[in-house]
Amino acid sequence: AGLGWTLATAFFAWIIAFTLGSIVGVARTTDKRWLTRLANAYVELFRNIPLLVQFFVWYFVVPGLFLPVKAWVITLDPTEHQFVTAIVCLGLFTSARIAEQVRSGIQSLARGQRAAGYALGLTQLQTYRYVLLPMAYRIIIPPLTSEVMSLIKNTAVAYSIGLVELFFRTREMGEMTFRFFEAFAAATFLYVVIALIANRAMAFIERRTAV
Repeated sequence: AGLGWTLATAFFAWIIAFTLGSIVGVARTTDKRWLTRLANAYVELFRNIPLLVQFFVWYFVVPGLFLPVKAWVITLDPTEHQFVTAIVCLGLFTSARIAEQVRSGIQSLARGQRAAGYALGLTQLQTYRYVLLPMAYRIIIPPLTSEVMSLIKNTAVAYSIGLVELFFRTREMGEMTFRFFEAFAAATFLYVVIALIANRAMAFIERRTAV
């Protein structure tokens, strides 16, 4: 049961992280200074606050600061609240790291590629869409693999707000049976298997998209 919550949390958090991280990463490489500064501030904010603190802020503080959020949270049961909070927190935290990877990938490309896109009459958006990002994503697949694996492991921090994911269930089983060694050995094995599957999947994508 805990493994199911772990996989679901990691899956939906990755969708948020990759989408938002790509947008922020692109924003950091545009010629609009205000947009670049805003994106830089976003990255620095989420990278410099510990993940555990961010969980507590999203779970306890944000609903109290914004009445619409509080009104919506009241309609959820505790498990749904914890699940949504974990997805949002992990998604935003990881998106800041992915934004850095995307920025590095784009800036590692030759400047002539951007200039060639403009010379062909493409807009800035089209240049990113058809010229820069297809190459940048291929370059950053290895660091993205690390981010996927880190995201899966970071789901364990969600136990701090009560989400019954794998680590929460492992501790629960250990406290009920006093067989902590067996419980954590099984959890460790599951984390290793999940991480290896993610690693092999990303390696397959890297081989298929290699330039």
